[in-house]
Amino acid sequence: MPIANRTVLDQELKHLKDSIIRLSSAATESIDKAMNALQTRNVDEAQKVVSSDEAINQLRFAIEEQALLILATQAPTASDLRAVIAAIHLAVELERIGDHAAGIARLVARLEAEDEIDTLHKLPKMARRASEMVQQGIDAYIQRNPQLALDMIKRDDKLDRQYSKLFREAVEEMKDDAYIRRATFLLWVGHGLERIGDRATNIAERVIFMCTGEFVETPSSLD
Repeated sequence: MPIANRTVLDQELKHLKDSIIRLSSAATESIDKAMNALQTRNVDEAQKVVSSDEAINQLRFAIEEQALLILATQAPTASDLRAVIAAIHLAVELERIGDHAAGIARLVARLEAEDEIDTLHKLPKMARRASEMVQQGIDAYIQRNPQLALDMIKRDDKLDRQYSKLFREAVEEMKDDAYIRRATFLLWVGHGLERIGDRATNIAERVIFMCTGEFVETPSSLD
């Protein structure tokens, strides 16, 4: 590839990477804000998370347009092509992570009037782990570090175990009819966090493919 064309491609790939970083920051911020709103039963803050989801959606579409433009005008090959394809997949996963955060935020209004429930205090640990997994996946993408991505995938098992424990405890609380409604909503929150972990795993798998050309699929992967 001529030097001039290589320079243009490098600039466009950097712009694409920067956009992925912005989308990742927006998605993880939504997780944090949704969980803070849940812990404080702050419906107004939860609504801000829901409203911000549209901006996440638009950024995802902008990234896809950037990627398609690179494919159409620069004809990248080998590792550059994998980087562009990976960016498209990462944008989709990050947008869906934002959807899960918005879903958690929508539950705040339903839980606003509920009494304290012990299970709620287990959710922040799940949320921190899910957010850290997303960030580690993006760090692996930025650094082009397949080992970091593989290490992140291994963390998903613990998040799954946390959700299983949450599920068992919520079912136990449901034996008291008064707790059925709120325990159900909290299970939905836990389910959303567990799915965020699965999305993070998908991100890591794509990073490994980008770096090595090999696709590693784990049992927790989502389509």
